[in-house]
Formats: sequence, structure tokens, C-alpha cells
Amino acid sequence: MSKILIIYSTTDGQTKKICLRLAELSKNKNNIDLFSIDEIEKIDLQGYEQIILGASIRYGKHNPKVFDFVKNHRDILDKKETAFFTVNVVARKKEKNTPETNPYMKKFLDLSSWEPKKLGVFAGKIDYPKYGFFDKQIIRLIMFITKGPTDTSQTYEFTDWEKVEEFSRQLF
Repeated sequence: MSKILIIYSTTDGQTKKICLRLAELSKNKNNIDLFSIDEIEKIDLQGYEQIILGASIRYGKHNPKVFDFVKNHRDILDKKETAFFTVNVVARKKEKNTPETNPYMKKFLDLSSWEPKKLGVFAGKIDYPKYGFFDKQIIRLIMFITKGPTDTSQTYEFTDWEKVEEFSRQLF
């Protein structure tokens, strides 16, 4: 059985939650390793046949470590079965929830010049009660501008779990 590596870069935990669900859905559960982007330098990527990278967006940007990972391991990634997915609240909008239409996916692919074999876009989660004052107000302003939810006493999960399951079928 092939070994699979799932790497996540998460801000508030939703990307990790999606990665855990993908691992759960795999037929090769026992051959999957899951690591944070913060731990990845300890891992021998050569030992994996498939590498899946999931990354969240905060304030319009992926974590710089995601770009560093791709840049530093490009030679290995180009020889493996790879997938990349982005998690962002913009993807809650139907017209922005595919790899072809999501601005963060397009920007990531352009800036990284990486060509993963499979791509996915998932809507994330807004957890106002969990945020500090600054994040809460900035995210609320962004939601006001983009016609999203602004009640800061609530949590809003936009992730389409059926879409996550569909992506898992493409991967495994």
C-alpha cells in the first residue's frame, strides 16, 4: 500500500479538521501521516507516494510557510502524486468555490508556479467568539463588505462536507 502524507497549514483549526476528515475517508487509513506545516522539516518526503497540502487563508494570504515548503521541496513534489486545497470564507459563494474561480487558489498557483495534480477549494469557518478583539472587528468588517454574517456572538461553518467527501474520492 502506498504511503500518504497530509500536510496542513491552519489558522483556527478548520483546515486541520478537513485534513482529518480526508484521512478518515481514505481506504488506506493506516498508511496516512498527518503533519502541521510547522513540523514538516522533520519529515522525509521521499518515503511517500502521495503528498496532499491544505492551507487556510487569513486576511487574503496563505501562510508564508506554505510557499516556503513548495519552493524548498519542489523537486520532490514534482515527482509525486500531489494535491493542494485552499480553505477560505470567500468559497462560501458559489461563484468562487472552484479551483478555476477561487481568487486565492489562482493567486497561490500563480505565485508558487506549482502544478499539483489535484486541486480543491473549501469554504471555511468564522468563529467570532473565539477571536480576539482586533481579529473579530476586522473579520466583521470584511464580512460586512462582502455581505457575510456579522453577528459576533455566533460561529458560522461554511464547509461543505459532501464536497470534502467528493474530493477524497478523487484522492484515494
